[in-house]
Amino acid sequence: MTKPLDAAVLDQLFDDARTHNKWQDRDVPDQLLHSLIDHMKMAPTSANCSPARIIFVRSRDAKRRLEPMLDEGNRAKTMAAPVTAIIGYDLDFYEHLPKLFPHTNARAWFAGNEKKIADTAFRNGSLQGGYLIIAARALGLDCGPMSGFDNAAVDAEFFKGTKVRSNFLCSLGYGDPSGLRPRSPRFSFDEMAKIL
Repeated sequence: MTKPLDAAVLDQLFDDARTHNKWQDRDVPDQLLHSLIDHMKMAPTSANCSPARIIFVRSRDAKRRLEPMLDEGNRAKTMAAPVTAIIGYDLDFYEHLPKLFPHTNARAWFAGNEKKIADTAFRNGSLQGGYLIIAARALGLDCGPMSGFDNAAVDAEFFKGTKVRSNFLCSLGYGDPSGLRPRSPRFSFDEMAKIL
């Protein structure tokens, strides 16, 4: 039976977690990125469709390729981050359903229905991007998720020859608290939710 997590865990994942804009000069090893994906991929998606595709931009060369595609306000902080994940979604995800959802012909639900493919890929890819952030925080990394980049240029540069489309970016590493702004307000329960 699932049990509630300790308050300290909830603080690390949500309540004390912040979007970082400044980074410590500490490496994020490959094994940690592998662990992040290993945890992220276990969280649910509809029909286990798993459309997220991630490119971890870490090398100096890869950062140089990404830099001109970033909005001006995102350049310096992204270049300073140890790693920036490009979170994309694969519009050919349904071709993998015979492997990922083998007990029924789920591929047939999507083949030829471009709107359903696009909606499902974007929705579930976004969900998996959220899982990536939670997994990263659970593993002790800080995150800096962002929009503010040229999606078409990123797709052409990093996903060329595929049907993967970029969704958002998330810098990963060990945040420098001196770069944090005061926490912005949040809605109250009644402003954002109802119980019917």
